[in-house]
Amino acid sequence: QVQLVESGGGLVQAGDSLRLSCAASGRTFSSYAVGWFRQAPGKEREFVTAISWSGGSTSYADSVKGRFTISRDNAKNTVYLEMNSLKPEDTAVYYCAARPGDGKLWRSPAFYGNWGQGTQVTVSS
Repeated sequence: QVQLVESGGGLVQAGDSLRLSCAASGRTFSSYAVGWFRQAPGKEREFVTAISWSGGSTSYADSVKGRFTISRDNAKNTVYLEMNSLKPEDTAVYYCAARPGDGKLWRSPAFYGNWGQGTQVTVSS
């Protein structure tokens, strides 16, 4: 089990950038794959991006490909989400989630057993 804490959300204008962080506790975090998900009001939680335990593999939703970048620093037990060219439709609560690495990057929230509390990202037009 790992505990996750997100930070870095805020209110920005369209076109701006933000970097979210997901800090983890637990000695085995470096063996976990991590995903970022988001949930807007009245909508289901949706996949944004995921990274393998080593950082060698990543996956992105089409809606963020080319604008968002996921990375991790296992020495700091932290995963980052760099978000550029933000759009109003990116407005949501962003969650990071972790699961033991198995060589796959799962896109369904159901496959992740460890979740943070979320951080709000609001993009104004």
